[in-house]
Amino acid sequence: MPTMLAGLNPGWVLIIAGVASLFITMRSVRQVVTIAAPLLALLLLVFAPQNADLVTTQVLGLKMVLYRVDALNFIFSLAFLIAAVLNGIYALHSDDRIQDGAALFYAGAAVAATLAGDLMTLFVFWELTAISSVFLILRAQTRAAYYAAMRYLGVQVLSGVLLLNGLAYVLKSRGDLSLEAFTDLSDPGVLFIFIAFGIKAAFPLLHNWLQDAYPKATVVGSVVLSVYTTKLAVYALARMFPGQDHLIWIGATMTVFPVFFAVIENDLRRVLSYSINNQVGFMVCGVGVGTPLAINGVAAHAFADIFFKGLLMMSMGAVLYRTGTVKASQLGGLHRSMPWTTVFCIIGAMAISAFPLFSAFVTKSMIISEVASAGYAVIFLMLMFASAGVLEHSGIKIPYYAFFGHDSGLRVKEAPFNMLLAMGIAAFLCIFLGLPALFPGFGHEWLYGLLPYREEAMGYSHHHLFSFEHILTQFQLLVLAIFAFVLLKRVHAYPPEKRGVILDSDWTYRKVGYNLVKWAGTVWGKAGPAMTAAFFRITSRAYNWIEAAFSPRGELARGGVLNGAMTIWTAALLGIVLLLSFMAVG
Repeated sequence: MPTMLAGLNPGWVLIIAGVASLFITMRSVRQVVTIAAPLLALLLLVFAPQNADLVTTQVLGLKMVLYRVDALNFIFSLAFLIAAVLNGIYALHSDDRIQDGAALFYAGAAVAATLAGDLMTLFVFWELTAISSVFLILRAQTRAAYYAAMRYLGVQVLSGVLLLNGLAYVLKSRGDLSLEAFTDLSDPGVLFIFIAFGIKAAFPLLHNWLQDAYPKATVVGSVVLSVYTTKLAVYALARMFPGQDHLIWIGATMTVFPVFFAVIENDLRRVLSYSINNQVGFMVCGVGVGTPLAINGVAAHAFADIFFKGLLMMSMGAVLYRTGTVKASQLGGLHRSMPWTTVFCIIGAMAISAFPLFSAFVTKSMIISEVASAGYAVIFLMLMFASAGVLEHSGIKIPYYAFFGHDSGLRVKEAPFNMLLAMGIAAFLCIFLGLPALFPGFGHEWLYGLLPYREEAMGYSHHHLFSFEHILTQFQLLVLAIFAFVLLKRVHAYPPEKRGVILDSDWTYRKVGYNLVKWAGTVWGKAGPAMTAAFFRITSRAYNWIEAAFSPRGELARGGVLNGAMTIWTAALLGIVLLLSFMAVG
C-alpha cells in the first residue's frame, strides 16, 4: 500500500462516495461506486499500520486524533466495511440516489467514529451517523415513516447533546479527550457519556426508537440500519466502560425483555428489531464483565451478529419487496415461490440461535462462559433463558410464519438476483465463522485471530468450544426450546398473530405524552385569551409605575429625601452583592 494512502481513513472514503452518489444520475455508475468504495476502504483498513496515530490535528488547542487503528476498533471496522459491500450488492435493484448516498455516508460515519482516536472526533462522526441514517427511514415516503424518523432523529440528537455535555466536563477535569477508559460513574461528565452511549445501544427504557423506526424504513434501509448504530455503541462501551458492573445487569435485562414482546409481535421486521435488543444485550453484558475473554466475546459476537441479523433482515426485506407486507398474519407458504430466500433465512435463523457449526455458537458462548466463571448465577440463568427465547422468536417464528405455517395463497417471484447474492454471501459467513478449524486460520479460528486478545480466544477454542459438554448443553437448550414451541402450538397456547400495534415503554410519550399535550392545547384554547389579556394588563401597569419612578420626570429624579433614601438602598444592595461574591469565592 503506497505511503500516500496509508493515512487515508476508510470511513472518509465512504463519506466522499456517499456525497458523490447524491449527484451521480447514471444508475450504472452509481452502482459501481456503492460497491467499489467499500472495497477500496476495506483494502485501506487491512493494510493500515496499527497502534499509531495516523492522522492528527489541532483545533482550538485541542489535539484531535482523526484516524487510529488498534486491535479493538479493527474488527468492528472490518465488519462494518464488509457489511457495506453486502448492502451495496443488496441495493442494486433499486434506483434511489438519496438512499444510496445516505447508506454510504452513514456507513462511513460509523467507520470513522470507530477509528477515531479521541472523544471529540468520536462525537463529530457520532452525530453524522444520526443525521445520515434518518434519510433511510424518510425514503420510505409514508406518513408513519415520517413521524418515526422525526422521533428517531430527536432521540439520536439527544444522545449527541449528552455526549457533548459529558465531553465538556471530562475536558475540564482531565485536561484532554483521550480514549482512556472511565471507572467512576459518579462523575457527572462520565454519567452523561454513559447515558449517551446507552441511548444508541438501546438500553431498557431507552430502546423504543429502534422498534419504532427500523421497521418503517425502506427495504434496503432496515438492512443498513441493523448494522451500524447499536454496534457502534457497543464498541464505544467496550472502549470506555469495560468492567463496569452496572452493564452486567443492564445487558442481562436487555436479553430477556425483548423475548416477551417479540412473541406477540405481528410485524416480522419489528420482531427482528427486538432481536437486535436481545443480541446487543449479550454484548453489553460481556462489556460489564470486562475480562479479556469477555471482551473477545463482545467483539466476536458483534462481528457475527452483523451478518446473521443482516441476513434475516435481508430475507424479510426480500419478502416485503415481493409481497408488500411482512405481517405474520398475512404471510405463509412462501417456500413454494421463494425457495432460495427460505434457505438463506433458515441459515440466518440457525446462526442467531447458536446451533453448533453456526456463527453465534462460537461467539456468544465466550460471553456466557465468562459470566458463569465470574459467579453471576442469576445473570447466567437470564442469559440461558434469553438464548432459548432467541430460538423461539428469531430462529423459529421468523421462518415459520413467513415461509411455512398456514398457506396464505401468495405466489410471487423469487427475490432479485442481487438480493440473493448478498444473502448468499452473508449465509456463507454465518456458516464459515462457526466451523471448527480444519487447518490453521480456517473457520472460527480466522475470526478468533482478529480478536483483541488472540491468545485467550485460541485457548478457549482448544479447551472448551467444541468439547462434547458444550455441544451437548447447547443441543439440549435448542431441543427444549423447539419442543416448547411445538407443544404451545399443539395446545393452541401460543399467542396468535393479530393485526395491531404493540406498545412498549413508548406508551409514555405516544399515549400519555400526546394526551397531555392535547389537553394542554384544549385548556389554552379556552383560557389562553383571558390569560394573555391579564398578562398584558399587569405588564402595562408595571411599565407605567417604573416610568413614573425612574424617568427624568419621575420621583427619583426630583432629589430631596427620596434621593437620599435611594443612595442608602443602593449602598445596601452593593453590600449584599459583595457579600455573596465573597461567599461564592470562598
